Amino acid sequence: MRTVDLIQRKRDGLELSREEIEFLINGFTNGDIPDYQMSAWAMAVFYRGMNARETADLTMAMARSGDQMDLSAIPGVKVDKHSTGGVGDTTTIVLGPLVAALGVPVAKMSGRGLGHTGGTIDKLEAIQGFTVERTREQFVRQVSDIGVAVISQSGNITPADKKLYALRDVTATVDSIPLIASSIMSKKIASGADRIVLDVKTGSGAFMKTLDESIHLAQAMVDIGEQVGRETVAVITNMDEPLGLAIGNALEIREAVDTLRGEGPADLEALCIQFAAYMTVLGGQAASFEEAKDRAEQAIRDGSAIAKLKQFIHAQGGNASIVDDPAHLPSAPYIVEVPSESDGYIKAMDAESLGITAMMLGAGRATKEDVIDMAVGVLLKKKVGDPVQAGEALLELHMNRDEKVFVQEMSDRARQAITVSQERAERTPLIQAVVTKQGVQRF
Repeated sequence: MRTVDLIQRKRDGLELSREEIEFLINGFTNGDIPDYQMSAWAMAVFYRGMNARETADLTMAMARSGDQMDLSAIPGVKVDKHSTGGVGDTTTIVLGPLVAALGVPVAKMSGRGLGHTGGTIDKLEAIQGFTVERTREQFVRQVSDIGVAVISQSGNITPADKKLYALRDVTATVDSIPLIASSIMSKKIASGADRIVLDVKTGSGAFMKTLDESIHLAQAMVDIGEQVGRETVAVITNMDEPLGLAIGNALEIREAVDTLRGEGPADLEALCIQFAAYMTVLGGQAASFEEAKDRAEQAIRDGSAIAKLKQFIHAQGGNASIVDDPAHLPSAPYIVEVPSESDGYIKAMDAESLGITAMMLGAGRATKEDVIDMAVGVLLKKKVGDPVQAGEALLELHMNRDEKVFVQEMSDRARQAITVSQERAERTPLIQAVVTKQGVQRF
């Protein structure tokens, strides 16, 4: 089998067999196939695509390229949730304790943030003492004992995906549905999930900017799940404005605590209840979606969800007192309000721009080497559709620097990300579509 022949076959729009795809992935991972040939193959896929069977075979070849988590020792059906990335996306930190409180084990491997999207691991490390480094035995034992654990991704999980993604990033082949879908799903499968729930973001703050693009990606991932025996549900959610009010690590932890108390932003709570319901049904702990929603709402009301959060933080070495006293979280010394320049209504928010503003304050990384400031970020005071008066705060900047030029630059940037209109704007529905093996339901 020759690599050049497989490049040519895909260039000409022909199918590759499972054996041919495994030959490519194994050879590239082992260093037998050079970058320039894999780049040519990725570009051929970019233009010619892959069918559902090919994409599933690519996914499994990448999942098998390194370590695979064996979660069979954990009782029950393990349901994983993945987000394609957004701004203020605190759902994993809420969902882990909430779903565990409903009897579904949550064994989660998460990543760090890069650019304008935050990472769950970074956010959790805003809690003093919290550690994401666990042996596999400790990880499995913790989930078996308390129902939830979150660790950082192993260095040898899907090494083929890491190598291929780095190549795609510098060869303009990132925007390929089969390559994106197989990248995401290979990590979920290698992480040991029995069932998978996907949060596919769409809008200005998301990777996929349009609903049709997002549905296309969701369908590809659901198809992979079905092909490899992992039931998968994908929910398309709005990212035209940040989720919740907080953008920044400690700010988002505080917001997650509020949400588990039933005191969080309405959109974040609604989305978490929705995802908790899907995870509970897939985990076999509820007979219907409505029953699962009711149980999730009850777990927030009766305090079992917030109690599970305390247990989770304590189990991973963190200072669980932050749940009752947020003063134990990092806080920025300077808080600057950015006021509206006119009366009206919030018409639109550029979620990506607000995420970049938080990153520039120090809440995120422009490069992998950057050090995150856990205390800083953006706290919204308004959402799309809300009325506002001239001089009223649109948001707060939580800062560790008070130089006049820097404060002015950040304030101007944040203000420009929010559009105020004389006419009340309709809010985009939070959930825009659900994709399952039965098809697409749009809302």
